[in-house]
Amino acid sequence: MGYNVISEFIDHGISGTKTRVERPALDEMLKLVTQRKIQMILCWDISRLGRSLQHLIEILNELQSLKCDLYFHKNGIDTSTIQGRMIFQICGCLAEFERSLISERVRAGQVRAKKNGTHIGRPTQMTPALSTSIRLMREQGMAIGRIAKTLRVGVSTIYSVI
Repeated sequence: MGYNVISEFIDHGISGTKTRVERPALDEMLKLVTQRKIQMILCWDISRLGRSLQHLIEILNELQSLKCDLYFHKNGIDTSTIQGRMIFQICGCLAEFERSLISERVRAGQVRAKKNGTHIGRPTQMTPALSTSIRLMREQGMAIGRIAKTLRVGVSTIYSVI
């Protein structure tokens, strides 16, 4: 294709499901793209770049913003062409659709859990004794910040009790 291959980036023994931080060769390659030392990435297959659609789309978006093209040999996708960019954009649409579906499922699960009486969020550390202590200290004229420090709770906790 007329390109000069400057390096081969292989994360031996590291799954494609891992993030950029957990894949040193991928991270090194993306740093060289950022430094404009790479204009095109040739890859055997999409699965070699990433197995998670979310991670793959993040990588593809970063490369697109840096004007770096991709060529996937096995899939015949070349983002330097109009057809390749179209496929890239379809992948982006699919990823957005997937994120929306996940979000809907999470919200539906939360609604169902609330109907069943399940508490959503972090468990409360508030006890009747703590609530009583806060009220007594405040009645004695102690400052909000001092109460929070003494009882090792946040200021917002004090305000929620009083």
